[in-house]
Amino acid sequence: MQQERPRCKIALNSYKKETVKNHSLLLRLSERNPRWTVSEVRESGKDGIYQKMLWPCHIAGSMVISGVILGIFGGMFGNSITYVTAFRNAHPWMLYLLPAAGLAIVALYKLDPYKTGTNRVLEGIQSDTYVPLRMAPLIVVSTILTHAFGGSAGREGAALQLGGSIGGTLGKWMKFDEYDRKIMIMCGMSAGFSALFGTPLTATVFAMEVISVGIIQYAALVPCAVASLTAHQVAILVGSGGETFILGTVPEFTLINAALVVILAVLCAAVSIFFCKVLHKTEHWYKEMIPNEWIRIVSGALLVILMAKVLGTTDYLGAGMDVVERAVMDGKVAASAFLLKIIFTAVTLGCGFRGGEIVPTLFVGATFGCLFGQITGLSPALAAACGMAAVFCGVTNCPISSMFLSFELFGFESMPFVLLTVAISYLESGYFGLYHSQKILYSKTKLKFINTHTKE
Repeated sequence: MQQERPRCKIALNSYKKETVKNHSLLLRLSERNPRWTVSEVRESGKDGIYQKMLWPCHIAGSMVISGVILGIFGGMFGNSITYVTAFRNAHPWMLYLLPAAGLAIVALYKLDPYKTGTNRVLEGIQSDTYVPLRMAPLIVVSTILTHAFGGSAGREGAALQLGGSIGGTLGKWMKFDEYDRKIMIMCGMSAGFSALFGTPLTATVFAMEVISVGIIQYAALVPCAVASLTAHQVAILVGSGGETFILGTVPEFTLINAALVVILAVLCAAVSIFFCKVLHKTEHWYKEMIPNEWIRIVSGALLVILMAKVLGTTDYLGAGMDVVERAVMDGKVAASAFLLKIIFTAVTLGCGFRGGEIVPTLFVGATFGCLFGQITGLSPALAAACGMAAVFCGVTNCPISSMFLSFELFGFESMPFVLLTVAISYLESGYFGLYHSQKILYSKTKLKFINTHTKE
């Protein structure tokens, strides 16, 4: 009997802890409706009137609201990026004002006491980290400044942060519990991504897939789908239609072409690892070598100006979607295009400018794939499309989203090639990634739980 007493004590302590935990949960549920007492919540539970009738209406309304808001702001933001890019191309002298734009960005983020960025949005879903609303205007303004004056960056960082901050704030205002607030953050991410890229299917899945590799948060499927589709339609009304490409004739899926695609996928995986390492190492190096953020961003801006002038081209400034279009539709790019884009992007983002990494990723993948096609004889346009999907998969660890992105951008005719390329790239890219807050829950090679963060 004496040997059983410790077990009894452990059981009693566990019971006490669980009781306290349940009581805290009930208190939170009762706070959802001040008229409810804890006993009433206990009697109704999650099968009560609120959960069966009011909660679906509540969350559904929030999905639509987030979609409308992100569709308007996302569409306007996309149009702004298009406008400032065209204005910069028409006025090359604006590049010389890049250092001033950098100083303005540093000054803007002095207003934010929090460490903001896409990683914070991911942490908001994983651990209920607060995602401040002020993140939205800061990332939008700073991304526009980066693009307007020639910094090499994307726009999806703004989309994810804009969507995450607005979605999380809506969840807070609606007095959702922590689980529903996380879903609202994912809704915002889907809506923002969809509004900017015009890819509602990809946006829906990406928000669920990027959080934890190996697990897809299916509880957010309907909310993310509704928010994504709503944002897409609203963005079209605003005048932001997204990107589409025409591949032309897709070659037959023969054994030789399949073998070439396998080689391309392995090389794209290596490029994605290289891209991630260069981005992270450059940022760390900048912070170590130049601790002063004002000097750091000015030095980076001057280096971007110098590189652009030495090369005598503006192809690597801004997002560079015109280069992507040439690679996919014409099959013509410079041999060093993918490498130069990596360098320009690493310098721009590493020194402190704001934007995203995914559009540069698409640039790198498309140009590298096109180069591979030119060398091997595989259709350069097809190779560019496959390369884009493969590198995107390698840096985000999101194979399903990568395939859907390819289908929405290029059509379904290239499916066998894209499927093979994405699958192999996902396997061979290891555990590297753009976002260090992204978790790898399950191994890529075994049915094994590993629960680790991506490598830098």
